[in-house]
Amino acid sequence: MKKIIILLFIALNSINSHAQSSVKYFPSDLNIQPFTANILEPKLGFLFEAGANNLRLDIGNSMDIAHLQLNEKSMLSFGADFFTYTLLRGESNFHFPVDAVDYLFGINAGLKIIDGDISYGARFRLSHISAHFVDGHYDGINERWRDGLKPRVYSREFIELMPFYQINSLRVYAGFTYLINVDPSDLGEDSYQLGFDYFANDFISKLITPFAGYNIKLVNIYNYSANNSFQVGVKFGHPFGKGFSLYYQYYSGKSVHGEYFNFNRNYSALGFNLDL
Repeated sequence: MKKIIILLFIALNSINSHAQSSVKYFPSDLNIQPFTANILEPKLGFLFEAGANNLRLDIGNSMDIAHLQLNEKSMLSFGADFFTYTLLRGESNFHFPVDAVDYLFGINAGLKIIDGDISYGARFRLSHISAHFVDGHYDGINERWRDGLKPRVYSREFIELMPFYQINSLRVYAGFTYLINVDPSDLGEDSYQLGFDYFANDFISKLITPFAGYNIKLVNIYNYSANNSFQVGVKFGHPFGKGFSLYYQYYSGKSVHGEYFNFNRNYSALGFNLDL
């Protein structure tokens, strides 16, 4: 964490050397919007799995700290990411024991170039993730961990590069992730992904926007396997700003929760997300 904060201050100090008129601190919008179907993106909401007693609670945000206008078409940004994504179980009397939780924090940088109806660029992230079982995974009556699964160490520090190309409201992207450090140490260090998202601006109204996105990620956990994520829904509010979304998600592949990193999951779910 200390290294990430130091790198962030170095980045901010470097852009501060430019003309103050070209630098905007703490802007209200993101230079590069989250990639819709990518799992590791900021969310603030719930995901209810169909036909299962599982609920996911996401509490996270990405914030641009500074925008540097390089020229009339190019914007460079520096920011930070802080997420938690949590696995809960539903029980009677409106109880939701927490089974597992993952924490992500890091810094990011983004370059976006706009040329008429076309924009392109890339987002870079340096992040840390750690995963933990919580008290809801412990069976207090029988005094044992559920399903015989005891807590295990899972953490990773990684860099991620995500270039993209956008025409009007259709954006396609590719990604490369490299694990600088990972525990367990025998996991693969590289992963690759492709995806797209589309927001149908003004299709219904300026404040009601249908959207869709798909992401496939080739992860290296002992061997390569594919994670598939598909989303379709409706955004109420500004398409690329504040509002909330109702959506359907289909996911297949390795679990997004680190304590279950080598478990396969396949589910459909209904979600709610609040965009601040």
